[in-house]
Amino acid sequence: MLKVLDSAVPIACWSCAVAHNESTLFCPHCSKIQPPPGADYYSVFSLEPRLTLDLGMLEHQFHKLSRKLHPDRFARATPEEKDWSLADTALLNDAYRTLRDPIRRTEYLLKLHGAEIGEEHSGKGRTDPSRVPADLLEEVFDLNMQLEEMRAAKKMGEEDPDLKQSLTEAKKKFDGLLDDVDNDLRTQWTAWDDGDASARSAAQKTMLALLDRRRYLDNLVRDVNETLGAN
Repeated sequence: MLKVLDSAVPIACWSCAVAHNESTLFCPHCSKIQPPPGADYYSVFSLEPRLTLDLGMLEHQFHKLSRKLHPDRFARATPEEKDWSLADTALLNDAYRTLRDPIRRTEYLLKLHGAEIGEEHSGKGRTDPSRVPADLLEEVFDLNMQLEEMRAAKKMGEEDPDLKQSLTEAKKKFDGLLDDVDNDLRTQWTAWDDGDASARSAAQKTMLALLDRRRYLDNLVRDVNETLGAN
């Protein structure tokens, strides 16, 4: 499990011995590169841990740090500094990919606060019947029947235009439901970012349920795409 956010611990720079924040990629005193920090992704960009982010600022910080970590800048550096530049770059890229994506960012921040998220915590099968949202029971049952029919037809080398159209329409509806979940998640971001402990607890519970619903819907859409042969 990811560690809960905590205040950064001052450590001494390996080069100038001046204490600095452990989340810093470069020493603010001598500008020397530092070993990969053990802090969270937000700290890498010196950002407050929030769900609503200024993506323009995030991108600006990413490109700025990427330039500073470029291997060409360490051509004459020590072997340790060269290794750190590669490790810091990998950390920077992982942090950027996570924080720029709204769903991955939501999951990441909730994990930092101790939430258990993922298929291993919400069920085994990609479309496990025991996890079907109550309001989708009938539609999911019909969809699974159609998927089996389409797979059987494909094995026989047959085409069923009506069945294909029906599955395409079902996919369109589930895509719309995914959009609804994303909108609901964004509504909860404000409650999380600006609320007190009680509001955050309620928002976290709601977001966990929404993320579980989203994973289920996403798996349904993926099953349809694979059966139809879509990309």
